[in-house]
Amino acid sequence: MSELFGYMGKLLFVNLSDRSIEIRDLNEADAQNFVGGAGLGAKILYDEMPAKADVFGPDSMIGFVTGPLTGSKALFGGRYTVVSKSPVTNGWNDANSGGYFGPELKKAGFDAVFVKGVAEQPVYVWIDNGKVEIKDARHLWGLTTTETEAALRKDIGDDKINMALIAPAGESLSHMAAIMNDGHRAAARGGSGAVMGAKKLKALVVRGNQKVNVADEAMLTELNKEIGNWMKEGPLAMAAEGLSEFGTNGLLLPSVLSGDTGVKNWKGAGVVDFPEDVVVKLTTPELNPKYRVAKYGCSACPIRCGAIYKSDSKKWPLPHTVRPEYETFSSFGPMLLVNDPEAIMMCNHLCNEYGFDTMSTGSTIAWAMECYEEGVITQAELDGIDLKWGNADAVVELLTKMCQNEGCGKWLRSGSLAAANALGKGHEHLVVASGIEEPQHDSRLAPARTRQYKYDPTPGRHTKGGFGLMQAQLPPEVKYNYHYTGFNEAFFIADSELVQSTGICIMSGLGTPPGMNMRLVSAVTGFQYSPATAYTTGLRIYHMRNAFNVREGIRRKDYTYSERGMVGPEAGPLKDVQVDVELLAENVFNAIGLDAEMMPERFMLMTLGGMEKVIEDLLPAPPPPPTP
Repeated sequence: MSELFGYMGKLLFVNLSDRSIEIRDLNEADAQNFVGGAGLGAKILYDEMPAKADVFGPDSMIGFVTGPLTGSKALFGGRYTVVSKSPVTNGWNDANSGGYFGPELKKAGFDAVFVKGVAEQPVYVWIDNGKVEIKDARHLWGLTTTETEAALRKDIGDDKINMALIAPAGESLSHMAAIMNDGHRAAARGGSGAVMGAKKLKALVVRGNQKVNVADEAMLTELNKEIGNWMKEGPLAMAAEGLSEFGTNGLLLPSVLSGDTGVKNWKGAGVVDFPEDVVVKLTTPELNPKYRVAKYGCSACPIRCGAIYKSDSKKWPLPHTVRPEYETFSSFGPMLLVNDPEAIMMCNHLCNEYGFDTMSTGSTIAWAMECYEEGVITQAELDGIDLKWGNADAVVELLTKMCQNEGCGKWLRSGSLAAANALGKGHEHLVVASGIEEPQHDSRLAPARTRQYKYDPTPGRHTKGGFGLMQAQLPPEVKYNYHYTGFNEAFFIADSELVQSTGICIMSGLGTPPGMNMRLVSAVTGFQYSPATAYTTGLRIYHMRNAFNVREGIRRKDYTYSERGMVGPEAGPLKDVQVDVELLAENVFNAIGLDAEMMPERFMLMTLGGMEKVIEDLLPAPPPPPTP
């Protein structure tokens, strides 16, 4: 096999049922056609995982997939993606994370690790510079994130190892279970942590010192310098500086006031229910002077948007914790009408320690709050907790029960839809996309997000591609005119799919000139992506993710989205909004080659190339016409 630049050239396959280990070469065509991350992950899972496999069964697979920029010394190249089936949607799931695990996995010798089977007892997989072992993890089962990390470092005798792991949420198969790395970074959405838990896989532990070979090191050095200059002098320099100082929560105030942030379980409006003087108490400029003790940044990141906090709170002391991100502040703040930053910090800490997705967890509590206020759920059913809007003590108490799997926490810990189904009530108060709680960017402000949330192969994701981010800035007479959206959406879908598969952070757009991502990929891999090639590659990745769902039997009718995500609240800037998600979807389907039921069109797949197996499986050739 010829050398693959930007890749280690090796894929690891582990079967926990028979404890077999197989190392395969990475196919060059797969690398070029599907790049890495969710793209390469979708291709491998489609090829290797039987259709309609039980998400918690032995045939189900979970993958940890890097991209060519991961660990390559390209700035912002520190991400990896977890791919699996989702226990929430029973379809495709991918979740992305930063930190240092992804680069360390590549240094250990592998571009990706895929695990199937179910272990007889808890195990972890140990990868040490290409050597692979399956080791006993019974002593780790039940430990929190930081407890697991400490125990593994002690077992192996190395403080510098890295790992992706599950905490008690994943062990108990919560549908909100995240996969944690670096203590507080998370591949969180869609319940992939529960897939690890079902396999009794506590952790994937890695150590390595191998180098990622780059096609043109001189060019990569020059591009990194160009990025550095752009961050200092480019038109977005102030935005990058703001992100570095204040993190993603620097978005909180403008997002609440514009209507982008969820308030009162998406039923309220910031200007009415959570006004400016209340929001300010939760903003980073207010919090940094009080709590910040250090900055934090992911691997290869020049912005370093994270921070380490310390709280001497009498109720919820935290000697060492991470600053919550925007989505977390929103989910445990305005969504619940909670204005106590120390309570939100404690909720974030609990979610990280027990391995919960903060977005879905906060939104699940918001659902329970609304049900309680409306008399659907009683105080007795909540174990005596007075779950009124804004009651921070009640929120922390309830979340603690969810973390410890006690009392009402048992039926709340798998998300709002699972809780409504368990109780047999409260469905009218759900705000979910195919069962996954809506992220903290209001689709009514940027209507293209309704198509994104409802119909992306991984529903309910604000990080997936579409026109929503751009659309939010447009005047109402433009953004609520849907007839122009199809090909605009197609472009942004393709761009997002490709960029996120490279292993680069999506926030890199604030620190890099236009087009830099693919220039970095070309320098690292030697693959040349013209604008046309980049577009077709991005669409190919999208279609592979969608094909996974089609093979599972999922069609357009199976994608659902709560009405509240499409109809404006009673007050505020989005009061009179009504979004036609079906027209938005049809525009996109027409542009990217899906029929009305989201089946791929043969001509589109043939044009994209690299989709031969999908065509054979899903679109068998019609029989020839009868001979006269």
